[in-house]
Amino acid sequence: MKSLVIISNEKFFLDENNYYCDNLDMKSTPEELSNFNDILLICRKFSIKRAFKVDQNKIKLSLNSNIFSFLISIFKTLKIKNDYLVFSLTPYTFLSILFLSIFRKNIFVYLRSDGYEEYYSKLGISGKIIYGIIFNISSVLTNMISCSKKILRGKKGEIVFPSQLNSKWFIKNNNKIDFEPKLLYVGRIKKEKGVFSLIDIIKKDNSISLTIVGATEEKELVAEANNIKILKLETNIEKLIDLYDNHSIFILPSFTEGHPMVLLESLARHKPVIVFDDLSHIVGQYKGVFLCKRNINSLRNCINHINKNYFDIIELISTNKLPTKKEFIMSLEKAISKK
Repeated sequence: MKSLVIISNEKFFLDENNYYCDNLDMKSTPEELSNFNDILLICRKFSIKRAFKVDQNKIKLSLNSNIFSFLISIFKTLKIKNDYLVFSLTPYTFLSILFLSIFRKNIFVYLRSDGYEEYYSKLGISGKIIYGIIFNISSVLTNMISCSKKILRGKKGEIVFPSQLNSKWFIKNNNKIDFEPKLLYVGRIKKEKGVFSLIDIIKKDNSISLTIVGATEEKELVAEANNIKILKLETNIEKLIDLYDNHSIFILPSFTEGHPMVLLESLARHKPVIVFDDLSHIVGQYKGVFLCKRNINSLRNCINHINKNYFDIIELISTNKLPTKKEFIMSLEKAISKK
């Protein structure tokens, strides 16, 4: 079995020899790739408890508290013939790419979202310039993999379709519910995810309710309202599926997304999805995704349209061909097997 070193900016928590993270993809993807590779995951160390427990029978981890220990961990892998898979472009991962390129290592970069837009949401125009430099240098030094041609910006690379969907997501829900304006968001509570702007919008109309699933230590940063409920991140698939089934609409308020897996989860449970115009590129990829502007009037109109056509929309959603986790892992393994 070949060796694969995965390098990630993701923060993991260590507790009594167990490792935890909040990004399910960052746990699941390395674990699944371990069926084809011996995996070492080099990542960052965090002091606050995370949600998803990593299966150490499948992957080894190296947690690092600063950039120096991060690079030292990478240096220790140079003696063995490894391929390297870098998740996302950040200062940590970019320095790793520069370091590995000195030793002419075979490096793959997997981009799951549009870094230009993410850096812009955090740093403004200077963020786009910084990411542009990182992206263009990395595109020369590595083999690129992404979930969207838009993210590759014309650069050469392999396209994969991320998914966490397994057979459980497709079990039919026989409990038919009438439409209520009950919105669900599953994901991180971060500025670039658009959650705070969504909360401000929902507070303006008490007839609409919103449930947010994904809070960790950020829960205290968000003031709940009568029509807004904030729940901790749910790690149990059956309970998460129940949350989808008990809401009428999924809303994705992000300013930028590549191939959002929560969208696939929603559609697998036959739930219409609302996105704001920042994500207009998503509309049309799957049936049942609706676009509105980031204000209460537009959102209210969109909800009313879904209400009037709810069961027809659900029937349309059922015709979608959704990618599965198995298909995703096979395509990613195929991409990183190319030299």
